[in-house]
Amino acid sequence: MAERPRAKPDPVLTAARLREICLDAGADDVGFVRVDDPQVAEETGPARAILPAARTFVSFCVRMNRDNLRSPQRSLANTEFNHADDDTNAVSRAITRALQDAGYRAVYPAPGYPMEVEQFPGRIWVIAHKVVAEAAGLGVMGIHRNVIHPRFGNFILLGTVVTDAVVDQPSAPLDFNPCLECKLCVSACPVGAITPDAGFDFQACYTHNYREFMGGFTDWAETVADSDDRDDYRARVPTGESFSLWQSLSFKPNYKAGYCMAVCPAGEDVIGPFLDDRRAHLDEVVRPLQRQEETVYVLPGSAAEEHATRRFPHKTVKPVTNGFPDEVNTLLDQIGPRPRGTGSGGSETTP
Repeated sequence: MAERPRAKPDPVLTAARLREICLDAGADDVGFVRVDDPQVAEETGPARAILPAARTFVSFCVRMNRDNLRSPQRSLANTEFNHADDDTNAVSRAITRALQDAGYRAVYPAPGYPMEVEQFPGRIWVIAHKVVAEAAGLGVMGIHRNVIHPRFGNFILLGTVVTDAVVDQPSAPLDFNPCLECKLCVSACPVGAITPDAGFDFQACYTHNYREFMGGFTDWAETVADSDDRDDYRARVPTGESFSLWQSLSFKPNYKAGYCMAVCPAGEDVIGPFLDDRRAHLDEVVRPLQRQEETVYVLPGSAAEEHATRRFPHKTVKPVTNGFPDEVNTLLDQIGPRPRGTGSGGSETTP
């Protein structure tokens, strides 16, 4: 084997060829960023931790079906989220395999979970897909913190492949922001996590939307441990909540709300009906989500609790813990202080 000649990959891979590889793998759009580009400086170290010879980020997106995500019935939206997540993993794997077969080294992290959760509350994600996607020209983050693709809008999932291939023509960021700043995401969020001045309440979003992920599961497990018996448990956790958690554990974690994404009208393929009839967009997309009767999970005494109670009186507001110990919540508050409800001495910052 040592005496046999071995083929070496091309020293430079053309962007056109790499784009072809990615589209053939199932990506709907793709861009390329040098690992040492200053725009992605915070991702350089993590990229070289998983591939020491890393030179290029391959950022791609996979489209999602819009009307599933817009449905007030969460099973429809979560089915689409989960399938798109599987598709994104499949595309990542296919791109990585094609690069490997061409003689390059490549590695891909998951688009979401699994993550390095044992490192929580530190950095648990491997690569920040949104940061790389912005630098690669796939879109710009709107005030709802979702990346908005200029054509597909925010109805996308992102993936990243790290490779040692050198690309001849890296991509450039967009020179405009597709976000319309229409504030529909502000009006639809059941916990007021997005504020009109573009602020963001991480704790409110996490506590409700990710109720059946890490912190919510911890809170549920502690509820089980604290319950005296079956009747006590059932008094604390309604049957529907137990079933929902079982469903998340058996299949994939379910999001409680993706309303900010659902109502967003930005993107060339998305905006047409909104421009033609804005009232119809409000009546058919936004208001059904606002009127949805559902349980909204909030931290006690928070601005989210106050917002949900005042803005959505038909929804059941349930104060819960986020499953994190005090020292973790203190750290999270240092990263992004959560607004407090006026009843707790804070000021109302939600719409």
